Amino acid sequence: MYLGQHHLFVASDRHLVIPEPLRKLFQDGSYVTRGFENNLLIMGDRFFQEMYKRFVALNIADPLARLVLRLILGNASRLDISDSGHVLIPENLRLFAGLEKEIILVGQGDYIELWSPEHWEKQSIILLDTEANAERFAHLDLAL
Repeated sequence: MYLGQHHLFVASDRHLVIPEPLRKLFQDGSYVTRGFENNLLIMGDRFFQEMYKRFVALNIADPLARLVLRLILGNASRLDISDSGHVLIPENLRLFAGLEKEIILVGQGDYIELWSPEHWEKQSIILLDTEANAERFAHLDLAL
C-alpha cells in the first residue's frame, strides 16, 4: 500500500530514484500515465491490469469513454525500475506534469501520484479549505 508523501530529486541523468520501501511494491512491473490533474500516476502491474480491464470494458461509442481511454491508456508507458530504484520517466509525460528537479510522490493506496512542487502546492491549497471539503465530500459514501 502506498501512503504518505516523499520529496525526491531527479538525478543529472534525468533518472528518478524510487525510495527502497516503495521499490518492492513494483517488483512485478509498473506503468506510468497522465493523471487527472497536472500529475502522473504510477501503478504496479496488477493494479494497472485491473484498471485496463475496466477501461476496455467501457462502451467505445460513448465519447467520455473514448476520452478516458485516450487519457489513461493512450499515454501509458511501462516503467523499468532497476534494482537500485532508478527509473526514467518518459519525456512527454515529464513535460506534461512539469517535473524538473524536485518531485513529490503522493501515496494513493494502490498507486502513486507524481507532482511538481508548483502543482502540488495548488492541490494543497484546495485540500486545506475545510469548509469546501465538507461540501465536496458530503456525497461520497464513506460510512463504515
